[in-house]
Amino acid sequence: MIKIAPDKKKHFWVGLLLGALFRIFTLYFFPHNYLLGIVITFVLIVVFCYGFELFSLVTKIGHYEILDAVAGIVGGSIGMGLILLIEYLGTAS
Repeated sequence: MIKIAPDKKKHFWVGLLLGALFRIFTLYFFPHNYLLGIVITFVLIVVFCYGFELFSLVTKIGHYEILDAVAGIVGGSIGMGLILLIEYLGTAS
């Protein structure tokens, strides 16, 4: 079994929450442009997750590690996907 570091799990869960919140945000502001909302959501996830790591690198507060950003982006993509699934199920019925 693969052992995942606790900080990667934290970045994953925070990314999942951010992805869901960003998708809800873009759904509110771009309700008629589905694809643009998805692209903006993903860009926001990447900017925030990697931006946090760059902030750690520049300020020397915290620890810079690219895999933390990757864990956040993966979590954010799944969070966005969950909201997309809820959207789909809501319109299908």
